[in-house]
Amino acid sequence: MPEKEKEKEENPLGLKLNARLTELLAKLQEIELEDFEMDVGDLEISIQPGTFASPMISRPKIVPPARIKPQAILQAEFIPPVKTYPAQIVEVKLGATKKDGGSRGKPVVIGGETAPAFYTFEKPTLHPPVVALDIFDMEVPLPKAVKMHVKEVVGDPAAWAKLAVEKFGADLLTVHIISIDPLLKNASPKEAVKTVEKVVQAVDVPLIIGGCGDPVKDTDVFAEIAETFAGERFLISSVTRDMDVERSAKFIKKNGHVALSFTPMDLNLARELNRRLYDFLPKEDIVMDLTTAALGYGLDYAFTNMERARLGGLMGDPELAHPMSSGTTNAWAAREAWLKMAPEWEPRELRGPLWEVTTALTLLLAGVDLFMMMHPAAVKTLKDITQQLGSGSSGDAGKLAEWVSAKV
Repeated sequence: MPEKEKEKEENPLGLKLNARLTELLAKLQEIELEDFEMDVGDLEISIQPGTFASPMISRPKIVPPARIKPQAILQAEFIPPVKTYPAQIVEVKLGATKKDGGSRGKPVVIGGETAPAFYTFEKPTLHPPVVALDIFDMEVPLPKAVKMHVKEVVGDPAAWAKLAVEKFGADLLTVHIISIDPLLKNASPKEAVKTVEKVVQAVDVPLIIGGCGDPVKDTDVFAEIAETFAGERFLISSVTRDMDVERSAKFIKKNGHVALSFTPMDLNLARELNRRLYDFLPKEDIVMDLTTAALGYGLDYAFTNMERARLGGLMGDPELAHPMSSGTTNAWAAREAWLKMAPEWEPRELRGPLWEVTTALTLLLAGVDLFMMMHPAAVKTLKDITQQLGSGSSGDAGKLAEWVSAKV
C-alpha cells in the first residue's frame, strides 16, 4: 500500500500529530483537545443500537416495600432537666395561735419555694397553695350559680363564715367590709370592727380583711381593725400606691399583721411599692397581688405577669421574691361566667364554676400561693388537683385517653 494511503487510513481526520501524541493515543486510545476547531464538509453521525432505550420497550415495575405498622412505641429514657435556683421565695405566716398572741386554731404558711410551681422533679412542694373563700358584710348581688349555695347566710357574715369553713373547706376567709364605702352605707371603722369580731368568734381560721376600694376610708378602717385585733396576723387587703403607704405599713407592723401589696399588671410598679414597704416592714410580712384578669378578660396577661414574677424571685430579684395572692373571684366579672347563653353553653350552674376553676388552675401553674374564691365546687376541684400535683401521682391514663368523647 502506498505510504500516503497508509497514513490516511491510520489518521482518517488528517490531523498532524507529533510522535509523542501518536504514542499516547496508541497507548490510551483517547485524546483530549482544547481550543479545537474543525472544518468539515459532510458529517455523518452513527448511533449504535441500544444507545437510547426505545419507548416501546417495557421496563419491569418497581414495587416499593410493604409498609410495616409499628407494633410498639420506641423506648427512650427521659431525664428531667433538673436546675438549681439561686434564691428562695419568702415564707409568710398568716394567722396566729394563742401561744403566738392570736386566737386562730392554726396558722397557714405560704411561700418558701425554691423551684417553679410543682417542679417536684427538682424540689418537693414545701407549702401547698391555699384557698380563701369570700364573704361579705352586707347583701351584695351574686351570680345565681354562687347564690344558690349561700342564699341562707347572705347578709350574716358570721353564719357565712361558718358555712365556708365547715361545709366548703376554706383554709382562710376573706372578709369584704364593703359597707364602709362612702357611696353605700358609709359605715364607720367601729362598725367594721364589730363585723370582724363576729367572724373571729364564729371560726378559727386565719382572716383576710378586705376594704371597699376607697384609699382614705380603707386606711382608716384597716388601722382600727389592726389595733383592735393586734397579734392575729390578719392579711390586710390591701395596701396600694395611692394609699398612705407609710401610715399603713406602720400600723400593720406595730400590731403584728401582714400587708397585701396590690398593684396592676406591671412588675415595675410591684417592685416600687415593695421597696416603699421595706422601709417599715420585714419581707416576711408582705404578700403580693399582681392583679388577676379572668379567663376571657386577659388571663394570658395575668399568667405571664405572675410567672415572670415567680421566676424573677427565684433568680434573685428580692423585690419579687414574695408569695403571690390571686383574686380569682374576678372570674365572675366575665359575663360568660354567669350570662344566659345558647343551649350548647348551658347550664350556667356548671359553666360558672368551670370559668372560675379554669382561671384558678391557670394561675396555679404560674406559682400563685393563695387563691380568693367563691364557688364551693371550684374550690373543691382546685384543692383536689393541687393535692394530686403535689403528690406526684400520674392520674388515670385510661380516662385521659378518652377525654374527647367523655361526657360531663
